[in-house]
Order: sequence, then C-alpha cells, then structure tokens
Amino acid sequence: MEKRALIEAASLLVKPSEEARAEYLKHGNKMVNRLNEKLSQRDDLNRLIGEGNLEMMYDNHRNHLRFMASIFKDYNPVVFTETLLWVYKAYQSHGFQPTYWAAQLNSWIEIMEKEIKLSDFDEIFPFYNWMVIHTPDFSLLGQNADHSDSMH
Repeated sequence: MEKRALIEAASLLVKPSEEARAEYLKHGNKMVNRLNEKLSQRDDLNRLIGEGNLEMMYDNHRNHLRFMASIFKDYNPVVFTETLLWVYKAYQSHGFQPTYWAAQLNSWIEIMEKEIKLSDFDEIFPFYNWMVIHTPDFSLLGQNADHSDSMH
C-alpha cells in the first residue's frame, strides 16, 4: 500500500472524545509498565528488537503513549501516518523487526482492554486496530528512504 492510500485510510478514523483521551492518559503509566513487563518476559525478545535494545524499547513505549495522546487531542491523519512511517524506519534501522510492532500493538490492546473503561476503549481501539492491520505496510514503506510523495 502506498503512503497516500494509508493517509486516506487513516482519514476514516474518528478522533476519540476528550473523556476517552483522559482515561487513556489516566492509566498510561500503568499500561506502559505492564507492557514493558509483558514484552520483557518474551523468550523471543532479542529477535523482535535486536540485541541490546531493551532501553530503546522502553523509550518507544513511553513515547508511544505521549504520541497517541497527542493524536487523540488533535487528530491529523497526515501527521499520524508520517510519524508512524518515521518511527518504523528509525526503529528498523536499529534492529527492530516487523513482528515487534505486531506484538507491541496487540499487547497494548490487551492491556488497554483491561485497564480503561469499555466505552473509552471502544473509541481508542480503532486506532490500534488500524496500526495492527497496516504494520506490514509501515514496515515495507519504512524500509524505503524516500517518502517525498507527502500530501502536506
């Protein structure tokens, strides 16, 4: 899938309510800690993230929380897509594998479903589901150096 099509698909996502965003942030640190614990215990972690990248993974999880909260506040499908492309490219260059993103995002979903109110989860889930579905696209596009077909 081309970047333009990803942006068009992202434009169909509906910005969560401020209540859902607040609930997400309220439980954010706890969710990050649970995510770090869960992924750190995986036997295949080094295959997912590359040798010596544990702290980088932890940083990614903290940054992910802040990024998603900002996306939920002022949703822009171009910014969302462009940032994800940059993140995939940057982390892949350090040894993170496409399978890490699937494991990480599915773990976020699992943890969120337990931590935040169902009505708020229902507003946030489409963003995570969209990222899971498009992980192969982001991984492939992240391997390409030129993303100059931007829609800015």
